[in-house]
Amino acid sequence: MKLAMTYALLMICILLTSPLFAGELTLQELIDEALKNNHEVLMLEARESVSKFKIPQAESLPDPMFMFGYMNDGVRDLYTFDEEMASDSQWMFTVSQMFPYPGKLSLKSEMAERDAESLSASLESARLKVTAGVKELYYELFYTYKSIDFVKDMSGLFSRIEDAALARYSTGMAPQQEVLMAQTEKYMLLEKDEMLRQKIQSIEAMLNSAIGRDGYTGIGRPVELTPSEYYHSVEELLNAAYNNSPDIKSKERMIAGAETKVRMMEKEYYPDVTVAANYFAKNKYYQDMWGMTATINIPIFYRTKQRPAVLEAQASLSQTAHELDDIKFMMSSNIRDNYSMLRSSERLMALYKEGLVPKTYQSFETALAGYTTGKTEAITVITILKSLIDYELLYWKQFVEREKAIARLEALTTVGVNSPQQPVQGEKEKWEHRH
Repeated sequence: MKLAMTYALLMICILLTSPLFAGELTLQELIDEALKNNHEVLMLEARESVSKFKIPQAESLPDPMFMFGYMNDGVRDLYTFDEEMASDSQWMFTVSQMFPYPGKLSLKSEMAERDAESLSASLESARLKVTAGVKELYYELFYTYKSIDFVKDMSGLFSRIEDAALARYSTGMAPQQEVLMAQTEKYMLLEKDEMLRQKIQSIEAMLNSAIGRDGYTGIGRPVELTPSEYYHSVEELLNAAYNNSPDIKSKERMIAGAETKVRMMEKEYYPDVTVAANYFAKNKYYQDMWGMTATINIPIFYRTKQRPAVLEAQASLSQTAHELDDIKFMMSSNIRDNYSMLRSSERLMALYKEGLVPKTYQSFETALAGYTTGKTEAITVITILKSLIDYELLYWKQFVEREKAIARLEALTTVGVNSPQQPVQGEKEKWEHRH
């Protein structure tokens, strides 16, 4: 009896001192906060803004140049401008503007635009990944709270075994060891409860980081969840990923930018022109003069400058194209892996919910009744109850793994991201027919 009272007091102390159960919150609230405050998202938003500001800079002409100076007639006197015989003394003023070869500015602008589009797609990819990460942590938090609830429920069943053992012990039908065995299992549940509560604090710390909160704050308890409907096929998901994935779009924009850079480097074989207007101010004894000049750079070092630049741009294009292929292969593998995990979790959930859990619970009730009458040993009842605990927890573990797989598939394919999961018209019937 003392052990039972001690167990009850420990449970009460944990409940009173635990920072858990701060109130329910929905998943969408966390996602909205993460998309608003997550530092990776904010960093990419800033980079996207930077890239957009580069576009008008790339399509602008270089700054015009203004030059002024003085030319003196002779070297004996430092200043001869006012002398009548100083015909060559003059003040000089020049304004010049460099004009790139036709097409270079437009190609530079296009490169900047492709870079901005690539960063925009990267930002969208980061938002999807942050959303998926928050969902996975939220589901893990839900599973941990669910485990705590179930541990409490199971402690009540162990109490029934303990009561039966005490009753049999008091009548001399069972040794004290059976009572201690039941009480020990209750204390092991208490240990599991404490470990789960510590796990909640770890998950909340990771969630705080994901949603951009400074320091540790209690997240609250997730709302009760039900299995999401998901009737999409692998083929549909692969097509959606190839058409809509921000990662693929980002690489495609990078490829377009690399192709533009190749054309830009090929333009460097052609010279630019700098046009200058000159004005020479003479003294009052002579007329002022003006002039026009044009300067053209001659790319005579094309073997070591322009040609390697073109080859470099072509190699960069090839690299980006291979990166796109690699992303598609990895995405296909991840989609198939998560889809397989999703369907496997569905089958295991059905097995636990419709078969193992109810049958094991029935076996427990039968074994407990048999133990009360002396027909079953205590170790048998305890073993069956521990199996029931495992099956119940495994059911919820598979439930969470299924929801996590859906969250990852949403991030990979964008299917179901912007609205609650709904089956595509006719897709449910197709899926049921296939399965």
